[in-house]
Parts: sequence; C-alpha cells; structure tokens
Amino acid sequence: MKFDLFFSLCQTAVDGYLPSERQMFINLFDQVRHADKLGFSCAWLGESHLSTSIQQGNPNPVVPEFQGEISLNTDTFQMGHRIFAMTERLEVGIAVLNILCNGGPIARAEQVKTFLTLHGLDPTEKRKLHVGFGRGRFPFSNRPYGTEARNALERACWPALRGKLLAEATEIFLRFLRGDAFSSRDVAQKHLKRQDFCNEQDWQLLLKLYGEHVDQVGFPPFWTFEKTGVIPNEARLDLLELIIGTHEPENQVLANQFMPCGVFNLSITPNLEIEDTHRRMQHAYHPSGGGWQREYLPRTVMVFIDNSPGISDAERNRRAQEKAEAAMQSFWKAMSKTVDPERMKNAVKNQLVGSPESIRDQIHESFHPQDRLMTWFDYHNHDPASVKQNMSWFMEEVVPYFA
Repeated sequence: MKFDLFFSLCQTAVDGYLPSERQMFINLFDQVRHADKLGFSCAWLGESHLSTSIQQGNPNPVVPEFQGEISLNTDTFQMGHRIFAMTERLEVGIAVLNILCNGGPIARAEQVKTFLTLHGLDPTEKRKLHVGFGRGRFPFSNRPYGTEARNALERACWPALRGKLLAEATEIFLRFLRGDAFSSRDVAQKHLKRQDFCNEQDWQLLLKLYGEHVDQVGFPPFWTFEKTGVIPNEARLDLLELIIGTHEPENQVLANQFMPCGVFNLSITPNLEIEDTHRRMQHAYHPSGGGWQREYLPRTVMVFIDNSPGISDAERNRRAQEKAEAAMQSFWKAMSKTVDPERMKNAVKNQLVGSPESIRDQIHESFHPQDRLMTWFDYHNHDPASVKQNMSWFMEEVVPYFA
C-alpha cells in the first residue's frame, strides 16, 4: 500500500479565520518539507482556474454557496519545480490538469514536455511528475477559453457532447506527448448516438435540430490545426505518470490506446464502480506500461486523526469525529450543485476518523493491501502545526502496520 498526500490549497474561512494567499503558500511548502521527511510518496496538488468568488456574481454560478477560492494553485508546473527543489524523495502530482482551458490540449502537452525536460536535466533524477488530466470540474473555468457550445445544435446536446470533447482533447494531448506530428484531420471525429443520452426526448430534440433522422450525429473539431509537432523533443517521458480524471469508461479506454494511463476517481466514487474500473483496466491498460496495478487508481481519503496523550481511545475517537463532521458539512456545501445527487447518495465513506488504532482498522476494512491512498489532512484546517502533527501521527502510528 502506498500513502500519498493531497493538498487542496483551498482559501476559505475556518472558524472565522481566512489566511492570506501568501500565508496559504507558506503553509503548503512547510507541510511539503515535513511530508518529505516523514516519507510520504507523492504530494498531489489540487489545481483550479479562475476565481470561484467572482463567478458567483454571474448568472447560474456553479458553486453559489462556497465562500473563498476552491484552490489557489493555478499552475502545478511552477509549483512542482519549487517542491522538487526543496525535497529529496517526494514526487509531485497534479489533481487535475484541465486540458480544455489555458490553450487546450496542444498547449498542455507542450507544458508537460517542457517541465519534464527541465526536471530531467540531471541524468540521475528518478522522481516522477504524476499528471492527472481531465476537463475540469467547473464550466466557468473553461468558457472564457472558448470551450462552450458554438451553435444551437451543440447547446441542445452539450451535457452529452462534453464527454466527446474530452475524448478529442485526450487524443490530441496524448499523441503530442508521445511525439506524434499530425493535423486535426487525423483526429477521430466526434459523434453522438442514442446511447449517449439519458432519455429519448433529448435525442429526438437533437435529431429535430439536425433536420435528419440518422443513427449518429457528427460534429466538427473544437481544435483545428495544420500538421503540428510540440517541443522539446527530448523530454524525459520516463519521469511521467499519466492518470485520466473521468468516470466515463469509454474515455478511460480511449486514453490507453495512446499511452499508459491510470484512472482518477472522485472522492465520492462508490466502491462497486472502483472495482469495475480495476477489472476493466486489467484488459484496457496500454501494454507498454506493463500489467495494471491497483495503485494506478489513487483513492482520495480525508484523515481526521487524534492521538492526544493522556486521554482514552474513546475520547480520541470522539474528538476526531467532531472535527470530521464540521469539515464534511463545509465539504458538501462546497460541492452543492456540482455533483450528481445520485452519486452523492451512493458515495463511499471517504474518511478515516479516530485514534491511530481505529484508523488502522478502517484501512484494513475499506481498502485493498495494494491500493494507493491520497491522504487529505488540510481540508478545513488552516492551522499548520495541527496539519503537520496529524501527518506525523498518521505516518508514525498507522503506516508502519501496512509496510
């Protein structure tokens, strides 16, 4: 079992205290150095784009009740260079890189290759950059970059078309990463069929607007370009691990037609869906990556641990549970209107709560011995000493039992 860290860099008030942006970054780098000393495997950074609070003044905001900024990290490539420079063992992960915005999949592929070239200038460098990629959770991060419906036909089917848009971006992103030179004419065309829609009514509306009764409706590319190649050409791809962030099976399989790609799960993904993903990827994983391993599907878990001296385990469990309940109330408020209610209803209990002994039991009960856990300590906690203490308790009192 591998134990990673997830840092949200979420700037929101906790018990009336709202840290400055400067303080948020100082806290992060302090905790990163501490994580390196403790022996965590990888520091995953939540990445977001454009202001959460500003979009709340627009019609139909996606997170109307969230106060603050969901993440201050807009560029993990810059953050990654700093983190690698200040640590010795820790690897860096992006959770996740939005390949639809900031120039789209071509620009993103070039960013990754540039980072890997600079990071790999030292021939003895072995630490990897883990790139989780997807379309981003919030539409307001994509619209200013032109990633929105372009006509009435696309507006009528946009929820279904977004998945096809990710497929187009994924093919472009991965083919440029692996070194292909090609044009948009060489990219698979997007089509929508009846099975892409939740109901017959939406499909019939699309056919009515299309003006013809057909089995599938095709759409022109979102990214149009002549034969192109991205540079640098000698990027250290051996220092790259890719993870696609989507629960859509067809896009998980598609990504692995081009390069080996793990799969990110939402923190609320049901266990049944996670196990289905493992079974599917046993067959779909790109052969150049070797066999599929469970660690290629990182599992996000919030950790609320208490090992305070001088009190009973029962009291530690109670104190940890109080902290967890307060944090989760804020979590679901922030998630309001951004996740399918049915997925929330079927969500797994993605928390580890209590004394070290209790948390060890929870890990044994809930996870496979070969899973990779992205432990999350800084949620709803701006006290850097507390976050580091919890990290230490976890690594010293819990992790050794799973070595």
